Amino acid sequence: MTASSSRAIDPICGMTVDPSSALSAEQQGKTYYFCCAGCRDRFLTAFASRSSPELVQLGNSPSRSCCHSEDHSASPPPPDSTAAYYCPMCPGVESNQPGDCPVCGMALEPKVVRGAVSPDPERQSLTRRFRVSLVLAIPVFVLSMGPMMGIPVDHWIGQARSHWWQFLLSTPVVLWGGWPFFVRALRSIRTGHLNMFTLIGLGTAAAYLFSLCSYFFPGWVPAAFHEHQAAPLYFEAASTIITLVLLGQVLELRAREKTGDAIRALYALAPETALRVTPTGVTAVPLEQVQVGDRLRVVPGDRVPVDGIVLSGSSAVDESMLTGESVPVTRREGDKVIGGTVNQSGSFEMRAEHVGSQTMLARIVMMVSEAQRSRAPIQRLADTISGIFVPVVIAVSLLAFVGWTIWGPAESRLAHALVSAVSVLIIACPCALGLATPMSIMVGMGRGAQSGVLIRNAAALETLERVDTVVVDKTGTLTEGRPRLVKIAPAAGFSEEEILQSTAAVEALSEHPLAFAFLSAAGERQLSLPEADQFESVTGQGIAGTVRQQRILIGTATFLENQGVEKTGQAQFQSEEERRQGATVVHVAIDGREAGWLAVRDVIKTSTPAAIERLHQAGIRILMLTGDHPQTAQVVADQLKIDSVQAQVSPAEKLDVIKELRRSGHCVAMAGDGMNDAPALAAADVGIAMGTGTDVAIETAGVTLVQGDLRGIEQSLRLSRATMRNIRQNLFFAFAYNAVGVPLAAGVLYPLTGTLLSPMLAAAAMSLSSVSVIANALRLRNFDLSA
Repeated sequence: MTASSSRAIDPICGMTVDPSSALSAEQQGKTYYFCCAGCRDRFLTAFASRSSPELVQLGNSPSRSCCHSEDHSASPPPPDSTAAYYCPMCPGVESNQPGDCPVCGMALEPKVVRGAVSPDPERQSLTRRFRVSLVLAIPVFVLSMGPMMGIPVDHWIGQARSHWWQFLLSTPVVLWGGWPFFVRALRSIRTGHLNMFTLIGLGTAAAYLFSLCSYFFPGWVPAAFHEHQAAPLYFEAASTIITLVLLGQVLELRAREKTGDAIRALYALAPETALRVTPTGVTAVPLEQVQVGDRLRVVPGDRVPVDGIVLSGSSAVDESMLTGESVPVTRREGDKVIGGTVNQSGSFEMRAEHVGSQTMLARIVMMVSEAQRSRAPIQRLADTISGIFVPVVIAVSLLAFVGWTIWGPAESRLAHALVSAVSVLIIACPCALGLATPMSIMVGMGRGAQSGVLIRNAAALETLERVDTVVVDKTGTLTEGRPRLVKIAPAAGFSEEEILQSTAAVEALSEHPLAFAFLSAAGERQLSLPEADQFESVTGQGIAGTVRQQRILIGTATFLENQGVEKTGQAQFQSEEERRQGATVVHVAIDGREAGWLAVRDVIKTSTPAAIERLHQAGIRILMLTGDHPQTAQVVADQLKIDSVQAQVSPAEKLDVIKELRRSGHCVAMAGDGMNDAPALAAADVGIAMGTGTDVAIETAGVTLVQGDLRGIEQSLRLSRATMRNIRQNLFFAFAYNAVGVPLAAGVLYPLTGTLLSPMLAAAAMSLSSVSVIANALRLRNFDLSA
């Protein structure tokens, strides 16, 4: 095999790959190409142990542990970042080009759904084959079944001519229309990965080849196969089965395309151009040319091009497509704006902060795409059954054939045996089992993204359904996270300006939400901030820094005491009064002396009370863990009717509380937005990050709420329950369909009804089964998260 070849075959799984972009390895002077790293590693291992790669390919290796193995319980190999396509049913199957999955045979999905919907070549090809096959199969069906329906076709054209036309018209349907199915069936047998196309290929091949033998060599057909004293023909069965399966595949591909509608809707939010402000004026430039730091003009009616900060002007911005919140929000100087949102009423200038793949919109699309490819634990049941399903169906088909051969009607027992065996092969549908979970996951994740609920993976989505306890931080989660300075109490020898100036200078180096209050207050008083250095942070207690060669300590009273700062009783009494009114008090020391304290208040988010009430209605217990003072925390807890509150807890103590709740049998979701919440977010069954919080919190959590309020928690719980209910419906339908369909096709009702299930009806039922599963999953697109 040389690199100049237009196509190459992976020697492990049999997938067709492009040599110019595929992974490769050389052995004994020959170059081999692979669809993924897993296949290449197994190939090299086979050579190292002096085993033949051809034997590995045919499944004769004892381990059969390549990346396409049907042992789905094993962990899949790391994904290939260069691969553009994957199989939603088979973990580890990836390719850098479109094609068929070598395990299940279904068409590979693009890893990332793009904004523009390009024609799917797979669907176009199958649609063309279906249309031609339908035109040819209808007359075959009429010629064969017409006499049974009172249409004297044999009398009109003669039986011999009727048989000739059945053969002539059905042959292109089977050989050309069904060619993709036979290719997949042969590959499945060659690689040992039996799938739906194995069954279709065996069933239609049996019907067509038997018909050929009956038509051209009727003397070779034993009398036990005869019906009405003649060798029967099943050309109409073979051609109709192929046509119906083609129809099912076309409908399935169309339905699967709709699972990406949510992501395509997100892509459509990004404008094509932006208005760049330059010294010479305003110029429209393509979006991809916008760089960090560019000044951009956003006029009424336009979409915000990228993420950034408002420099001047103000406007009402509609963020509903990203956050699910229908009420426009006011954005003014200093506020953040998100790319893709709609500027409604005013005009403003902004500075680009995140562009390209770093914008929130791009990160949301990537996060949802990755989440849609993840696998829920409930999928393991379907994987286990699918791994043995096809061999069992083939065994049932053989048993049906043998059973009818022995116990069938003496005059046509072999004819009945053939019909039953083919019907069993055709009606079985392992794809319905395989699609039940991933289709619901894909649609559910997309629906959540449209409402600003981003779920990192399917395991988090499944776990959310079992959550009975929600642990929340206070600042930035229950409250706005943008507290305002309400009082400065300087100690003797210090002024308000000196305390605020030193505090703001050090806080400028901090990510804590309280820092905004001090910086805003300093800006309002037009205080110049000196440069601070030697910054230190003690998580959950306070910060320290040096300003004008003076050591500044900022934090809790305990923090200052631990640093050797003595406190006065009067200051302690006054600060307690502020805390009783719900303020957060921050103590300041300068060069080892208590300089005073500052009181800030953080307003409770307007959406928080209703969100807490709805969580209680859903049977969820709510626990607040905060590093704030107990009195301040209790004021907030009383206002919101929170079940339990623990204050002045460090990140390590938050972690311990989460672990203890889990040990006691609770399924815990932790909601937070700060860096100090990251350990607890990681330790909870499900971590929920506020989209307005720090990157560390967002990266640690399993769920991110773009809008940044607790309503998203209740919405994520509702989404989880709806998606898991949908998955169980799909699995039940798939299991029930196969459990009922296979025995019916085998003829279990023949003693009662005297009739057998036609292979054509079996094909119709099989085609509709996968489509029904996908159609049920697509119902999640219209699920109301706000109800």
